[in-house]
Amino acid sequence: MREETESARNQQVISVWVRDPRIQKNDFWHAYIDYEICLHTNSVFFTKKTSRVRRRYSEFVWLRQKLQANSLLMIQLPQLPPKNPFFSLNNGQQVADRMKGLQKFLEQILQSNLVLSDSCLHLFLQSQLSVSKIEACVAGKTSFSVAQAVQSSGLRRFHSEEDLQRDLSVSCDSDSDSSDCRDPRHKNKVSPLSKSKSAATLDLRGACQEELLSCSSGSA
Repeated sequence: MREETESARNQQVISVWVRDPRIQKNDFWHAYIDYEICLHTNSVFFTKKTSRVRRRYSEFVWLRQKLQANSLLMIQLPQLPPKNPFFSLNNGQQVADRMKGLQKFLEQILQSNLVLSDSCLHLFLQSQLSVSKIEACVAGKTSFSVAQAVQSSGLRRFHSEEDLQRDLSVSCDSDSDSSDCRDPRHKNKVSPLSKSKSAATLDLRGACQEELLSCSSGSA
């Protein structure tokens, strides 16, 4: 019986991609980059098998600190790509390196059953709640549960990783990942990376299971 349980666990797959960096502008002076996190899984740890959200670097920093505190030092989490005081939003190589580091971080923590049991991780990956709202939800201080927050987050279609490759052509040059948390009610202005390419990306709507499966196999 134990061998069957272990075999079933080994057959579970959690695929995660961090990609599609976009510049978000709060106002004329303040901007930052956020990234799309796509998840596709058959794991029993996830009730929602496909999801797509956007997160910024400072939210990854919060996630690591929260998971480390919640684990009570039973595990040592991998490091995030370091914060660079000279990080430039118009430096494509720096953005790509950070994006790869964020994906590697997620891939590593998703191998831990202890981390997979943390509600903060699920809300981070599968809802667009700000980190303050995530903390409130986990503490039972919201009118909705963790499961309700995850299920109410809209499912959007995403294509293969190759389809979303694009060159960064942006004009802002400061790393503005402040500790302020994003609230989904706050509408940020999106700086176009490319007029035609960003329009195509923004047009990705609806749910298509067939294309989700092709995304998983094409990016494996």
